[in-house]
Order: sequence, then structure tokens, then C-alpha cells
Amino acid sequence: MTNAHKPTAVSRLLASHVPGMERLRVLSASGQLGFGIVQESLARGLQRKPHFIGCDMGSIDPGPFYLGSGQMAAPKDMVLRDLELVLLAARQLDVPLIIGSAGTAGAKPQLEATLALLQEVAQKHGLSFSVATVSSDVPRQILIQAVQDGRLKSLDPEGVALPLPVPHPSQIECATHIVAQCGTHTFMQALAQQPDVLIAGRSCDTAIFAALPQMLGYDPALSLHMAKIIECTSLCCTPGGRDAILAELGLSDFILESMNPNSHATPASVAAHALYEQADPWVVEEPEGTLHLHHAKYTAIDAHRTQVSGAQFVPRLAPTLKVEGAVHTGSRAVLLAGVADPRMIEMLPDALQVVLERVQKLVPGPWSMVPHVYGQGAVRSLPPAHRSLHEIGLVIEFLAPTANLAKTAASVFKQNLLHFGFPGRLSTGGNLAFAFTPSEIEANECYQFMLYHQLVGVSPQEVFGIEMHAWNFEEAMA
Repeated sequence: MTNAHKPTAVSRLLASHVPGMERLRVLSASGQLGFGIVQESLARGLQRKPHFIGCDMGSIDPGPFYLGSGQMAAPKDMVLRDLELVLLAARQLDVPLIIGSAGTAGAKPQLEATLALLQEVAQKHGLSFSVATVSSDVPRQILIQAVQDGRLKSLDPEGVALPLPVPHPSQIECATHIVAQCGTHTFMQALAQQPDVLIAGRSCDTAIFAALPQMLGYDPALSLHMAKIIECTSLCCTPGGRDAILAELGLSDFILESMNPNSHATPASVAAHALYEQADPWVVEEPEGTLHLHHAKYTAIDAHRTQVSGAQFVPRLAPTLKVEGAVHTGSRAVLLAGVADPRMIEMLPDALQVVLERVQKLVPGPWSMVPHVYGQGAVRSLPPAHRSLHEIGLVIEFLAPTANLAKTAASVFKQNLLHFGFPGRLSTGGNLAFAFTPSEIEANECYQFMLYHQLVGVSPQEVFGIEMHAWNFEEAMA
């Protein structure tokens, strides 16, 4: 039988697994592939003979830089290490491997880079298998038309953060990368091609783990609730961690078990995970509908495992898509320093403003300065009584069209703040302490979100592209 006609991991699972005859064993190997899979926990999970292995690889949480630049957040060597672990495991067990949000933000260059690294691992070990990819980059014309039709909506209009306004078409054209989160429906379409491995661009975390169960006939609500919890591996346990987690899905419930024997899935820890990345712990919005957890039930099987049931899913008439886009805004340099003079600390806001005005005359713009004063509210607002009076840390951003201008502004600002004179100053040697030199460093190109919106009235098939790849490195190794 030629490789082209061999059954694939997905085709074997779809043909052999019968819900109700046995539970579906789903192994979540990584909550963000590329930051270190715990090998001992993965090995325990593989001993349980999972029916498929899933890995989340990305997030928008690290901010707009990775989406804008197309770079990976995880170090390449660690991505290779983790990919090698999960690919070898999946091929040895002959089960599907599913990876979502490739390369952090799931944009085209990150999907391509992930695929290239996977191919490197396959070639190294002489493996032959098929790969399906899902591209998540949104054609700009679709978004421009949506803006004109009023079908692009700002997210979180009542949230804590201010919503981004709907961009002008010219702003959409300026974005470096724009992606949409594909959902379970798109994953099912890709899996219908029956690959051995699926790698998707930007995607909903739940789709990684919920698509195959739904194709097999499992309840969508249970599948999505299970997926929502296990996409972060053992974060839902106590103590939480990055260890692999096994979910065993049945017809009316699922059972969660960390592959770290010292990390326990308890009813309280699992239920609390509904608050993770959710403003409302009872409602989870998906492209295809809404998952309701009002009637979810969490029952301890023993001290290590919890059984979950009761979720409900309400499909919507037409899918909605979350879109994310970033635009380049210049270059960044950062000045790092500390202040231990109580008089300087007391009048620091005024000092920063005076020095800024001085340096703006010395270093022609355009550039801007953004101070982060640790100990006085850089992380969160602090009442005056709770602010540090003894020592504070300064992280001051300088943003400019070029890296050279940003670093120049930072350097000149540093020297002027270092020797800024103020009433009651005791030391003329300097106002700042430096942990290292140079204390001003280049801090990459700067991007900001331009799109963080909901797109309606567009079919997922118009946005997401599915491609098949067949690799045969067995012959090359022979």
C-alpha cells in the first residue's frame, strides 16, 4: 500500500471510535507550545493511550508586537523541542496531533514558520504523514466592506478597557497583519480532509479540543466545556501548572485528571477556571454560538480527579468572528533606573515633566515619553498612603519613528534626570541608581492594536483557507 492510500490518524479515529463504547481520551500536552512541555507528565499521559493530542500554541495576551511583527514569542529552540516531543508521541501512537494559534498570533509568517519547524522534525526522524493547515489571515477587502456596511463591531463596549473604535478603511490598509479566530466549524472542515496532523493559524482555544469529539458525535456543550478547561493543561488544578492533563469524555460528562500526581483537579479549582479570561463565568461566547455554564456540575471522583457535567450550548444563526489587527507605530527605547531619595520620590511627577520639556528642546521630535513608576502605581492605582516612600523603580518608554531617535531621546533624558536639581537635594552626584550600563536599551519595533473587533455577516469559508501537505521522509532515510 502506498503512503497516499494509507489510512491517516484522523481517518482511523473516525472509523473506529464509537461513543458510548468507551470514553474518548483527550490529552492536552501544552497550554502554549514552545515554553517547555514537562516530559514526565507527558509520558504519563501517553501511557494512558489518548485518542488524540492537542496543543495550544498562541494567544493575543502578549500584546500587539507578535501579531504586528509576525515573530514568535517562544524561543525557536524550545519550539523545536516541544514540537519534537508531541509529534513523535502522536506518530508513535498513530493518533491525530492538533495545534492551534500557530507561532503565537497565528498570522501567515508564524503559521509558515511553525510548519517549517515541524517539517524539520519530521525530516530528522524520517517520518511520513499528512498535514492540514488552516490560514487565518483576513483579506482586507472583506473588512473594508464590513466597515462600509456596519458589520464590524467594537468588542467590550461595557468592559474595563476602552473599546477600540471601528477603523477607517485607510487604517485597515496600513495594518501589518490581520487575523480572525477560527472556531470549531473550521477545524471540522480541516479534519474532514483526514490528515494526521492539523496546524491552524489564529484560532479559538476550544476548537483545538472540541472539533474531533463533535465529529465523532459527542455533545457540543460537553466538548466545548471540556476544551475550555483543558486548553491551559493543568492550570485548572491545585496547585496549577503546565503539566499535561487528560480528559475522558463520555456521553453525559467528562473527567479531568492532571498527569502530575501532585496537581489535583478539584471541583473548586475546576469550577474556578470558568473565570479564566472571562468577564462572565457563566457564559462563553464561541463563533458558532454560546456555551452556558449556569447548570454545570462539578463532582469529586477522588482527591485527584473531578467529573464535570451540565453545560448547555445554544447555536447562533450565523457564525461571528473575532478579528485582531496590529499596526506599526515606530521604535521603542527604554530607560531603566531606580530612585531612593525620598525628596526626589515626592516630587518625581513634576521632575519628569520639567525634564521632558527640557529634552524636547534639545532633541527635536517627533518622539514621546511614557513613564512607568513602580512603587507608585505602575501596576495598579495606589492611594498615596500605600505608595513607596523609600524606593521606586523607573521604566520609561521613548517612542519615535526610528530606533536611533528613540534611544537618543532616552539617553539625553537619562542624563538630565540624573542631574536634575530640586529644592532640598543632598547629593549632586546623581538622582538615579542603575542596575547595569547602558541603562537605556533598544526595545524592538512598536505596534499597537488597530483591530480588536467582532465581524458579522461573513462566512468562515470566505476567510479561512485549508491546505493539505504530504511528507514522506522514510524513503530519504532509507
